[in-house]
This record gives sequence, structure tokens and C-alpha cells, in this order.
Amino acid sequence: MNEAHKKNCDPNWQVKYRSMIATPKEAVSHIRPGHRVFIGTGCAQPQELVRALAARWGELSDTEIVHLLTFGEAPYAHKELAEHFRVNSFFIAENVRDIIQEGLGDYTPIFLSDIPRLFSSGQLPLDAALIQVTPPDESGFCSLGISVDIVKSAAENAGMVIAQVNPKMPRTLGDSFLHVHDLDILAPVDEPLFEIKPVETTEVTRRIGENIAALVENGSTMELGIGRIPQAVLEFLKDKRDLGIHTEMLTDAIVELVESGAITGRRKSVDRGKIVASFCMGSRKLYDYIDNNPVFSFHPTEYVNDPFVIGQQHKMVAINVALEIDLTGQVCADSLGTKFFSGIGGQVDFNRGAARSLDGKAIIAAPSTARNGSISRIVAHLSQGAGVVTTRGDVHYVVTEYGIAYLHGKSVQERALALISIAHPNFRADLLKEAIKAKYVRPEMADDLADIEGKFLVGPQELKTSLLLNDGTQINFRPIHPTDEPRVRDLFYALSQQATYYRYMAYRKRIPEKQIQDFVFIDQRNDVAIVGTVPEAHGEEIIAIGRYYLHPHSNRAELALVVRDQWQKRGIGTFLLNYLITIARRNGISGFAAEVLRENRAAQALLQKTGLKMRSSLEEGVYSFDLDFA
Repeated sequence: MNEAHKKNCDPNWQVKYRSMIATPKEAVSHIRPGHRVFIGTGCAQPQELVRALAARWGELSDTEIVHLLTFGEAPYAHKELAEHFRVNSFFIAENVRDIIQEGLGDYTPIFLSDIPRLFSSGQLPLDAALIQVTPPDESGFCSLGISVDIVKSAAENAGMVIAQVNPKMPRTLGDSFLHVHDLDILAPVDEPLFEIKPVETTEVTRRIGENIAALVENGSTMELGIGRIPQAVLEFLKDKRDLGIHTEMLTDAIVELVESGAITGRRKSVDRGKIVASFCMGSRKLYDYIDNNPVFSFHPTEYVNDPFVIGQQHKMVAINVALEIDLTGQVCADSLGTKFFSGIGGQVDFNRGAARSLDGKAIIAAPSTARNGSISRIVAHLSQGAGVVTTRGDVHYVVTEYGIAYLHGKSVQERALALISIAHPNFRADLLKEAIKAKYVRPEMADDLADIEGKFLVGPQELKTSLLLNDGTQINFRPIHPTDEPRVRDLFYALSQQATYYRYMAYRKRIPEKQIQDFVFIDQRNDVAIVGTVPEAHGEEIIAIGRYYLHPHSNRAELALVVRDQWQKRGIGTFLLNYLITIARRNGISGFAAEVLRENRAAQALLQKTGLKMRSSLEEGVYSFDLDFA
């Protein structure tokens, strides 16, 4: 407890409220067989009260234990006590997972934002609530500390509230207080709070975190769900500015981002300047940091998880995780087949809230594989018994270590191809075959399967770069990938007749499907294509393509460039050509070859500006250029 906390606590509270004080054993003696008992959340589980309750197992039959997510001991969740204590969890933690998967405990799937209404409506009446609070202050108010979430609603609606009063509980600010006279029994216990060690990132989670961080703009407000991936994102946000936080859970990683200046909350649309959360799980360092800290504002779940509140934030970014994703975009996040593993939690609340937000981003993330790489998390069909937490209509961004797929508003074929492109390379060919079999993609792709299955690749992340135009517009450049097929088609039909003639040396009214596929299905080794994009409401728009194809025997590559008419003469073609030269040199290619119509003087000038040693010859109105990198 820090000094500010001590000043807020009433040193004489045990004398003032003597009639309410009992030992943990005396406190839980009021619980009767058949009662429904709520237990406080996360690291704020009142451990001594739980131990005292479990010790009474012989006196209690058919006692239902209701909770969200608890850490530490769960002595009531043992097979031999199943006739005495029946677990009913809204989110499955490791300490109760076995008994639930054995069918001796219950899991109630529900949106986190809906749980408080279960209590207040009487649909799930609570006979008792075991919670943990700070000592009361001089006005008689106790803070719920590190777990406000559904605990406040449970305490406000339970028939009897037994509070473990712990001076080691940090006093969090916001809508986190209960008056001592709204509690029934006070059990003083001075014991350390349960602590969670910071999760260790892996190479895979770091790559996923880096991909997600690329979607986070300065001034965004973020929600970070439970798990390694959301926490891995924080590592890549240190150079961002004026980020805000509106999230269910906080961990230790938040401290460094606040101290670095990345999180200020200055541009939040709601609760400006405040870090809003409903609970936190971490180390004592985190608990001391939030203690009496006015930057942090803890609120109940009915506020934090309300999609309408979340949607009021501009640039709201919600980051949640999946266990399995099918090729149409359905997300399973709470079960492994028929075995319940975790819970719905706040994934849907925040996903829908972020989707409503102005310039918001709803992100679902997952490693591409599970079980040490033996199975793909992106699958043709969800496993038998797997439940859909986030529907295909709700999904926007899906991120793996292999890239980002944007699904919202996309057809089933576009979704399937996008998800295959970010699946693990070992599974892409089989996924494509399954997509064809399921009729998710056009049947004619089966004829091209042999040609494209080895080219279903997303280009290396290190080839990403950008160009800032004189007017401040940023053009992003990245490798082309299979999901660019509709964007390449859009680019072709947006070109003027002259631009089409210069590019293809003929007037063309349409481009064959096979030719578009040849553009996007490339091996990223002999064939390299870089696209220039600008953001649009539907994701992004391709405004330029630069490509080379290597002739292995000559170690020279054929060059082709195209830029949308309205973006020409702004330096984009020059930048793209020089970037392709850099890539080709890095790959040991000795030079470029290009064919340019005699009347296409702009392209001729572009090649001459490279400063490379160049040879040219004219035949039948076409210049053949050879550019040497030596």
C-alpha cells in the first residue's frame, strides 16, 4: 500500500464497523445448502473466503459457484466435491477447465456485457457474493480495486455480500466504489494479491503483434483482449503517439507505454485523458502503479463493454484472439471442438463496438498453426462441435504471423483466398483444394491448381515501404498477394485507353481472368511484384504496380510498370522503379530489360533518370532497353 492509499483509508474502520466484522470462517457460515454464490474475479478472488467456504464442503450440498474468470486456488472444483459444489463459469480459466470438460461443471456462454443484466433482472439471482475490497475510507467507501467488472453488479444484487477487506488491495478510482453499509459482513485479511507474471512473447506472437501494430494509427483508442497476442502488440506501439485505452483488462505492459508517452488519451472521444478498464491482472508493480492513480478509471462491465459506448470512440481498435477460423470467416474462440476451453468474454462486445467506431478497426488474431505446427488454425470447416463466437458478418480484420486479411464486405471467394494467403504455407495447398471442393471459389480454379498452389504466397514483410508526396499524401508499397485479384482488375478498368495501350501495346477492352491470376499468384522469387496503395473505406486501393520477371539463364529480369492516370507525374513511377532496382540488386540480378513504345516518351524518360548504364534499340516502333546494375 502506498502513502496516498494509507491516507485515504480510515485507520479506525475496524472499531467503527465492529458489528460487521467476522473471521472468514464465521463469514461463510451464513451460506446454506442450495445457495448460489458468486466469487470475485481474476486476481481479486477473495482467496481466504474461498478456502473457508471449501472447508465447509461436508455441510453444503448443491451449492452453485458462479464466477467469471478466477486465478489462484479453486478448491471447490474437484471431482470428489461435485455433489457439494457445482461450478458455473462465464469464462473458463485453467483452475476449473478440467471439471467443466469432464461434464461435472457448467459453462454459460454469454456476452460479457450481458452478465450484469442477468443479476439485476433476477434471471440469475445470487444468494451471496464473496468479494475483495480495500479498507473503507473516512466516508465509508471501499474500492473494488483490481476487479470491478461484473463484481460490482453482483455485489449490488446479491442477497448477502461478504467482503474480504485487504489493505494490500490497491484503491482504484472511477466507478469502483461500494459503501461499507452496502456490504453485510467484513472479513479483515491481510494477504498478498494473486499475481500474474508477464507473458513471454514468441517469434510468432511478435510477428503477429508487429502486423497488428501496423494497423494502429496515432490517436487510436485500443482494447487489448486476454492472451499473448494482444500483449505482444504493445511492444510495437512505443513509437505511436496519443494512444488511448478503453479495455476490459490491463497488464504490466501498460506501465511502460504510459511512461514512454505513447499513451496519453488526449485524442479520446470519450473519457479523454483516462485509461479506462474493468479489471487488471499483473504483478505488484502494476497494482502499486494504479493505486490512487487518477489517470486510471475503473468501471463496471456494463459500461466498459457496452458496444454503444465503445463505438463512440473514434479510431477504436479492438484486438481479440481466435482458436479457429473457417474460410468463410467464422471465428471460434471458446472451444476446441466439443471441449469448452475459455469463453465468449468481451470479444463480440468490442468487435461490434470497434466496427461502429469512426475509422475503427475490429481485429481477430491467431497464430497460423496449433499443436506445434501440426494443425492449421485456418480451416475449411470448423471442427465438429466448435461454436461460432464471432460470426462471418462481424469479422473485419484477421491477422496471423503471415499477414493481414480484410474480410468485411467481401465475397466468400475473396474471404477464402484472403485467409488462405495468411495461413501457414504448409497448409495453403490443401486449403485451396478444400475451398474448390466446397465451391467457395470458382470451379475453374481447379484447372489452374497445379500452377498456383505453389504460388499462394504473401510477400516478405521487409519489402514494405512508403512514399510521402508533396501534398502530404502517403503511398504505401508492399508485395502483391493473391487477395489483390479484384484490386488489380479495378486498376485495369480505371486506366485510360492511352495508358492501356502504352502498357499492353494494344487497345484492350478486357483483361482475361487467367492474366489477372498470373499477376497475383507469383512465387516471390523469380517473379516479384510491388503494389502502391492508398487507404479506402473498403480497405485499400491499388494505384500502381511494378513488376519484374527473372529470366534465370540470363540473370536479367523483364520490367513492367503501370500507374493510374490521376496519380501520374507525381513521382510514384520513379520511386517504384528505383525500389524494384533495389530489390533486384539485393537478389543478385544483373539488370532489367524493358520494351517501350516509341511514342511513350514518359516511360523512356523514366528509365533514363535511373542513371544506370543503358542500351537501347528500336524495331518496328518499339524501343528495347537493357539496364545494367553493375
